[in-house]
Amino acid sequence: MDSHVKTHQKEHEDALSPDPVPFSKYSNRVELKTLLERSDGGARLAGKKVVIGGWVKSSRAVKKDSPPPPPPPPSSVTVPPPPSKTANISCTEIIQSKMNIFRKLFDVLSGGGKTYPIFDKPEITGHNATSLPPEYIIYFLISDGSSVSSLQVVVDSAMSNVPVAQLMALGTCIVAEGVLRQPLAASAKHVIELEAEKLLHVGTVDPEKYPLSKKQLPLHLLRDFSHFRPRTTTVGSVTRVHSALTLASHTFFQSNGFQYVQVPVITTTGVGEMFRVTTPLGDETDDKEEKNHVKETDKLSIETVKAAIKEKSRLIDHLKRSDSNREAVVAAVHDLKKTTDLAAQLEMKQKPKAATVVKPKKDFFGCETYLTVSGRFHLESYASSLGKVYTFGPRFTADKIDNARHLAEMWNVETEMAFSELDDAMDCADEFFKFLCKYLLENRHEDMKFISKRVDKTVTTRLEATASSSVLRFSYTEAISLLQKATTRTFEIKPKWGVALTEEHLSYLTDEISKGSVLIIHSYPKEVKPFYIRLNEDKKTVAAFDLVVPKVGVVMTGSQNEERFEILDGRIKELGSTSREKYEWYLDLRRHGTVKHSGISLRMEHMLLFATGLPDIKDAVPFPRSWGKANN
Repeated sequence: MDSHVKTHQKEHEDALSPDPVPFSKYSNRVELKTLLERSDGGARLAGKKVVIGGWVKSSRAVKKDSPPPPPPPPSSVTVPPPPSKTANISCTEIIQSKMNIFRKLFDVLSGGGKTYPIFDKPEITGHNATSLPPEYIIYFLISDGSSVSSLQVVVDSAMSNVPVAQLMALGTCIVAEGVLRQPLAASAKHVIELEAEKLLHVGTVDPEKYPLSKKQLPLHLLRDFSHFRPRTTTVGSVTRVHSALTLASHTFFQSNGFQYVQVPVITTTGVGEMFRVTTPLGDETDDKEEKNHVKETDKLSIETVKAAIKEKSRLIDHLKRSDSNREAVVAAVHDLKKTTDLAAQLEMKQKPKAATVVKPKKDFFGCETYLTVSGRFHLESYASSLGKVYTFGPRFTADKIDNARHLAEMWNVETEMAFSELDDAMDCADEFFKFLCKYLLENRHEDMKFISKRVDKTVTTRLEATASSSVLRFSYTEAISLLQKATTRTFEIKPKWGVALTEEHLSYLTDEISKGSVLIIHSYPKEVKPFYIRLNEDKKTVAAFDLVVPKVGVVMTGSQNEERFEILDGRIKELGSTSREKYEWYLDLRRHGTVKHSGISLRMEHMLLFATGLPDIKDAVPFPRSWGKANN
């Protein structure tokens, strides 16, 4: 038979036969994404036996032999259906059911989010048991974090030894084995559901202490429970988008000939407000002496010592007026001095201690070290050998700022390119930014669809427009001129040449000048940019740029760094004599085989704000660190 005919026949047979179920690697379960994000919604997998695991997003129970309920909306309050008139129900069950409804109603009206037990299993003791708990069919919506969608799981309460109330509580972890089937109810929301045959694991929660609720909580409240907030659909989607941006970054640079390099987090060089890293090396002898001294002085009070000083001073006066020998006077004076020194030590001990400054020679590293602000310093050495390099890691700034755009710890994607100038760096930034937008649209479609519904309706259209439109470029001088001509807005800081562009300046430029498009501003005054950026021919500006987006501001920065030894050496001298030694290794790159080079730095959290429409950067990272706040 012709090979083409065989291939066609096989494709036809595959189309008619059920699809194989793809198992999760390193686990015996099936990820919900592989079931629910298929083009057929999982319909062709009906009849397959699988194991799934996840956390309860919502649940509902009906008594056996009752028709299945319609799927609940995500924010609905779950209560058991009313029993039939002929059902044999105890008074205890009726009271418990009514009390639970009142609890739910009070909780909703009061704005709380606690989940109360729906059923309480009656205590059964020996022959005194008068009634058995009713048996229910429970309908769960389960999420395992692999997808926005949830899977409905149908469980017979008789198969679990866990009380029904605990089994149904929001956040309960369930691992179930069963058969995939199409829902019996015509109004079912899902194409496929799991009819559980056995429960392999139930991880219960305490509803009184579990912080999440069926009610959608504001993002700022979720920050107090950052270890639980990824279980919410919104934070889960944002996290998957964040992961996609990370993978897209590696994909872009690897496919364009860049080598990945790890740069240190602890460094001796940097600019701006930096976190100091210090680990004192203690001296055991000094510690013992200090402890012994503390034990002795703790027995005395400052008032007692001062009284002794007065008494000893009177004794010295008496000895001097009398015919006492010289040795007795000298001994009394010496004794007075010891007592006076002791009083001074006690007074110092009672004073509030100032911040201890550790001398570098007694520090772990033996010199002043800091958490890095930028990895591009160290990337330059590898670009001078490998050509094009990039890195991805945490960057730290100790600025005492607490707003919606600033964190003390953020992650940057940074590059350095040898034989490259400012225009090359701007081209790289332009292409990289558009690549990220396209990647999200093509690879995180379901998450972007959900985010556009829940967070910002314009995100998808904004990403599409950005990916296909050109990026405007103009100089800082042109930007200042445009701001000075503005008639529709008054600025708190008046725009004039030499002033750093503020958020309100950038907002006007993206809203009014570029009409919502991305723009690049370049050639800044040397006073507003770091010392290492290349000085332009006008001697007033430097070869730096910012990529600015609407609503967020600067998402990416870049520059051509100074390769000329004399000019860089002069800029370092302007910083002060103490900086010279720190940057000797950096100057060595200009002494030996210098070359023109440039690079870019993407602020990943700011990119995530642009991609999702989140209003606050603290919701763009798993565990935010900002001024005065470092939970978990």
